[in-house]
Formats: sequence, C-alpha cells, structure tokens
Amino acid sequence: MQQQQPNQSQNQQPVFQEPPQVITGKDFNYLKDMLSWNLLGFKKAHFAAGQCQDQQIVAALEKACMMHERHYQRILQHLEQNGNQMNQ
Repeated sequence: MQQQQPNQSQNQQPVFQEPPQVITGKDFNYLKDMLSWNLLGFKKAHFAAGQCQDQQIVAALEKACMMHERHYQRILQHLEQNGNQMNQ
C-alpha cells in the first residue's frame, strides 16, 4: 500500500509576521505560569543564599536570583508595552 503525501499547503499553520493582538486563555495561563516559575525561582535562590556560608555558593545563588528577577521583570515589561499598544 502506498502512503499518500499530505498536501503541505493544507496542513501548514499560517506564519504570523507579528503576534496576534489577542491573548487566548491558554496563552494567559502560560504567561501566568512563567511569572510564577520565575518568582518561585527567585524566592528559592534568595532563601538558599541566606542559608549558605560558602561565599562562592552564595554568589552563584544570588546570580540565579537576579536572573529570575530579570526574567520576571522582562515578561511584565513586555506585557505592559503590548497591553498599552492594544488599548490605543
């Protein structure tokens, strides 16, 4: 039996040049999860750094803490900028 090749133009999803102006419920939940993961990572790294006495480990944990905080702030900034653009 011969397999039929699907018509690629029918099965391909459209490629957007810009993100859609609407955030779906699924998108919103994923963004909320990303914010939660970064906030939790920030809190855990900060707590662990406070429990350590080895300054190299403390420095590594504080670096991880700052990374999570940066990611959290970037996501918020992106949402604020795009939210303002959508309301105009």
